Amino acid sequence: MQSLQEKASVLSGVDQTEAFAIDESNLFEKLGLQAFINLSTNFYTRVYDDEEEWFRSIFSNSNKEDAIQNQYEFFVQRMGGPPLYSQRKGHPALIGRHRPFPVTHQAAERWLQHMQNALEDSVDIDEDSKIKMMKFFRHTAFFLVAGNELKNQNEKPKHKPQCACKHTANKPAEE
Repeated sequence: MQSLQEKASVLSGVDQTEAFAIDESNLFEKLGLQAFINLSTNFYTRVYDDEEEWFRSIFSNSNKEDAIQNQYEFFVQRMGGPPLYSQRKGHPALIGRHRPFPVTHQAAERWLQHMQNALEDSVDIDEDSKIKMMKFFRHTAFFLVAGNELKNQNEKPKHKPQCACKHTANKPAEE
């Protein structure tokens, strides 16, 4: 059976080695806290201003300032900085924390487009770091898609639902 990381590589087109190239250097030390705050602020400004209602609605129960803080603290922690996120919220548990949201291929691509644009506008992040970060983000977004698909598979009914059409009105669903 394929692991979620392997499935994320297939779905994202980003090999795990490329995705985790962010671990080859300490991006937090290289970029500093403010770069991550700026990136997350720019990103969530784009998300909350998105023209598509279906995408904005994913974030409708979230406070923008909290979302910004959660994201930059996670990025700082994941990219070599202090464990800000874990100290405040516990283990990141990305799949579990994203369980309530419809993390589909379409939503992941839209999220990634906003992140790509936010990265492109980040003057305090060098090009090499932007490339490494974007590969990590792409792989991670599709890791969440894979987790969402697994959740949906596990929630499917064990029995086929009965058809309400006249041809099967008196026949039980096949097992």
